Amino acid sequence: MESAVRSGESAAPASAQVEYRVDSQVLDEQELRELRHDREVAVIAQPMPMQRIEPIPRAASAQEPAPIDGATWGVHVTGALQSPYLGYGVSVAVLDTGIDASHEAFRGVELVQKDFTGEGDGDTDGHGTHVAGTIFGQSGSGPRYAVAPGVRRALIGKVIGQRQSTTTKDIIDAIQWAADEGAHIVNMSLGFDFPGLVQRWAERGLPVKLATSRALAQYRDNVRFFDATMNLLRARAARFNSALVVAAAGNESQRETRRDYAIEVSPPAAADGTVAVAALRSLGAPHTALGVAPFSNIRVALAAPGVDIYSAQRNGGYAFKSGTSMASPHVAGIAALWAERQLKRTGQVNAGALDAQLRGNARLDRLKDAQYLDVGEGLVTAPRD
Repeated sequence: MESAVRSGESAAPASAQVEYRVDSQVLDEQELRELRHDREVAVIAQPMPMQRIEPIPRAASAQEPAPIDGATWGVHVTGALQSPYLGYGVSVAVLDTGIDASHEAFRGVELVQKDFTGEGDGDTDGHGTHVAGTIFGQSGSGPRYAVAPGVRRALIGKVIGQRQSTTTKDIIDAIQWAADEGAHIVNMSLGFDFPGLVQRWAERGLPVKLATSRALAQYRDNVRFFDATMNLLRARAARFNSALVVAAAGNESQRETRRDYAIEVSPPAAADGTVAVAALRSLGAPHTALGVAPFSNIRVALAAPGVDIYSAQRNGGYAFKSGTSMASPHVAGIAALWAERQLKRTGQVNAGALDAQLRGNARLDRLKDAQYLDVGEGLVTAPRD
């Protein structure tokens, strides 16, 4: 099966929408050659498996960070606590393992759910619930842990299920769905399952070298696939409101082993137009000094708190988790605050301007020994005026 991103534009009114869609077809070699010469086809790729980015296990001896001024350390250091904005009027999409809609953290939030796994709504894993809580969870009697608790409409795309059968085609469909449903910001904590792809080819009887070669070609095509989709989203944003896509950079680095053991950001965060997010750790209360988390991948756009992050967990209650999956929703939440600011000043949200505001207001002064490859523009920061 091959997937193709098709793009087209009506030649009539200047206000005509840039149209794009993803098609899936089973093609023979002749049909594939013909499709590659179709001028309406931007890119063709054989879908490859996707997986959630696994959180980093917490050490049994790890201390839980104490709240500061009634908020978690992530809310505190990003400036969200001091911001006059809470995310009102902004729609955020979370493409993950689903959500525990019955959790008290999401009372009062309109949750628009769509299942792309065939397993039904809900969250059998807990990853998506924790991520969503960091963006727009309601605190109740506990500390504020959500960056944008004013968000009242969330689009929940369940793209990872128990069977782990999700492909890049499903993710593209989910991004398109979120944009069509009016999401201003899309958050993803997903990565390509390259080892799994090599294994699939090997299980079909291919020698390891040939299986790896096939997987590399498929990987390359899918990176182009995501690039084309992001470019089409930007083309759409030139005339219409579109979504800013924020994605976790990945947790494959091992700087605790050796300082230069740093892995580059994994797709889809590596795609053009995606805001790739690194994870930061606190170097001690009151969190005035921050460092790059040893597991965080490099070549990112921004950095955010991603170690010992307190948020909602599946089946009630709250839990601490670590990973770039925990950092990415901090950036998505801060983006929601900037988006509310845009709405109040201009009446609309512009994804390009939102990206520029996030990058232009990032801070480096709190980051110890931070390199550009590690943190990009720096610590994401909330608007203050």
